[in-house]
Amino acid sequence: MSGGGSLPAGAAAAPPARGGAPGLLDAGFALYVADPFDRELNPQGILNLGTSENKLCFDLLEERLTRPDMNYLESHLFQYSDTQGTRSFREEIAKFLTDYARAAKALNPEHITVMNGCCAVFATLSTVLCDPGDGYLIPAPYYGGINSKTWLYGGIQPVHVPLSSEVTDEEGHPFQLTVGKLEAALQIFLFQGIRVRALILINPHNPLGDIYPAQLLKECLEFAHRYELHVIMDEIYMLSVYDDTTFTSVLSLDCLLDPERTHFMWGFSKDFGMSGIRVGVLYTRNHEIRKAVTQLAVFHSCPGPVQHVLSQFLRDRDWLDNVFFPTNKKRLKEVQNVLVDGLADVGIPVLKSSGGLYVWADFRKFLKSQTFEAELELWQKLLDKKLLISPGKAFYCYEPGWFRLVFSNSVDKIYLCIQRLEKMLHSYAAEPVANNTSSTADALCNPEKDSSGKPSNTRGKDVSQLKNILVY
Repeated sequence: MSGGGSLPAGAAAAPPARGGAPGLLDAGFALYVADPFDRELNPQGILNLGTSENKLCFDLLEERLTRPDMNYLESHLFQYSDTQGTRSFREEIAKFLTDYARAAKALNPEHITVMNGCCAVFATLSTVLCDPGDGYLIPAPYYGGINSKTWLYGGIQPVHVPLSSEVTDEEGHPFQLTVGKLEAALQIFLFQGIRVRALILINPHNPLGDIYPAQLLKECLEFAHRYELHVIMDEIYMLSVYDDTTFTSVLSLDCLLDPERTHFMWGFSKDFGMSGIRVGVLYTRNHEIRKAVTQLAVFHSCPGPVQHVLSQFLRDRDWLDNVFFPTNKKRLKEVQNVLVDGLADVGIPVLKSSGGLYVWADFRKFLKSQTFEAELELWQKLLDKKLLISPGKAFYCYEPGWFRLVFSNSVDKIYLCIQRLEKMLHSYAAEPVANNTSSTADALCNPEKDSSGKPSNTRGKDVSQLKNILVY
């Protein structure tokens, strides 16, 4: 595969993955909910490193939530409010994002729409931008939950830009996105008669954990402008960057080529560890799109008291700058190191990452065969040992054997994860080769070979991008 524009073998023939594609993330979470690990009440339950939640800073949130300014009850918070979100909340969001996204100019609160989570933003925005059957370009692997959200209202389908772990002379690291790959994928699907209306970029990336350099971001925007594509920038992990890598928000760019077609998403779930609070933010300068989205946002509004509480969080810059964000960053880096080192000890390298709450780990040498059936068999064996992580198939990865592991949890649970993983892999290596996936995995999701592309058995050539390990 060349770094410029060609796609992995088999990708050209792969049709888009539609809304009925396997929901492995949901399936795994459902199993966890039925049997959750608890050190006291259910020590043999499922340990969940599959769901991307930040559980590191509840102590900080709890302390802040109990301060007097949070105990605020006014009648207007219990009445109907502006469908876009209360004016005061949108003003605080605008000021917050202007500062923390290093916006090129102050954000306008009128350009903000607040909904009950970024899933709602994806569902409403894609419906407004596209007609049923239209497609949106998205580099694969990517967060698989996007598929069902964009399909829900409008029947919109993803068209994949497959990324490979193989590094060529034109690429600096595995799974690198280039404009050439965007171009190649677009031409394939235009030839197939699919009208592509938008490009979705996740930055920091989920599940890869890397961050788009400013230059690549600009090149992607230029590509979208050339083909009159809308750009949906999902920056929900914007402040979950745990090393010294520079993060560039699309809001920080001085001059957008197509501001009316550039739409920004962010939320409180990841950066604030509030996935249960259900608040997502859309920022778009396009009046007509905002107007149409607001018509759907009436089904996705946020409670008034929640908007007040979050306004107080955003307003308290001293707490954010001196307590929450530095502590969160420190804790993220600490547990990330624990997981990466623990994986190395059992012979599992990971992709170098800088943001998000997870690592992208290479389990390929543990597969009985280089197929997605073998990947799901391994996933099921891990579940049998009460360990939930997420298989690459759930992210529409084109190579079997990659898994996402979430590290934003307590250190003791990370150590327990490594213990269960090591025990399972040791016993699994001694088993005879199986031809079929085990029953639960097969029932949850039969792999769709036609949407997976031809997997590559070649490991990335640039081993410096993977942690050096000693297998014992």
